Amino acid sequence: MHRMLFSSCLFVALLAAPLAYAQLHDDPATVDGGRQSNLNQLFEDLKRESNEAAADRIVRRIREAWAESGGSTADLLVERAREAAAEDKFNVALDLLDQVVVLYPAYVEGWNSRALVYLMMNDYRRAMSDLANVLAVEPRHFEALNGMAGILRLTGHVEEALEVYRRMLDIYPMQRRVQRALISIMESQPEQRI
Repeated sequence: MHRMLFSSCLFVALLAAPLAYAQLHDDPATVDGGRQSNLNQLFEDLKRESNEAAADRIVRRIREAWAESGGSTADLLVERAREAAAEDKFNVALDLLDQVVVLYPAYVEGWNSRALVYLMMNDYRRAMSDLANVLAVEPRHFEALNGMAGILRLTGHVEEALEVYRRMLDIYPMQRRVQRALISIMESQPEQRI
């Protein structure tokens, strides 16, 4: 049952998400063209960057772009939800984040924040679902991919985790944590190939 659920989430996230992304970002009414163009350039720069410190600077700029919701209400709700989660008030955090994802479905940090709360609660099924929603909006969201790979690994879905880690390195080649995770998997399961 869990293998089918994770495989379904992985399929949606890795195969269907680029189509949804293309449809969303081809419609000028749904995205600020200048901001999206800037984000696309940042991802191009990140993919080509071979200096770890320079890649980290690009990543900070990408995270800042993701955090821009276009509305102070979403920002406030996410901030309050993070505060509640830090105090282990998960139900409060989820109530706030439920509002964010309903009101701002294209705001990736709403989905990502709710996935993190589910992870804190060890609710992997709901976390995977929200991570798939992040990737439907932004398939290059390396933090959501990292969360998904971590869940897959924790739940024994090593082959699927490898696929996600490979996707992450295609987006962000200088991500040392992912490189170490791949090496760890390869050393523990020598039959796997990068």
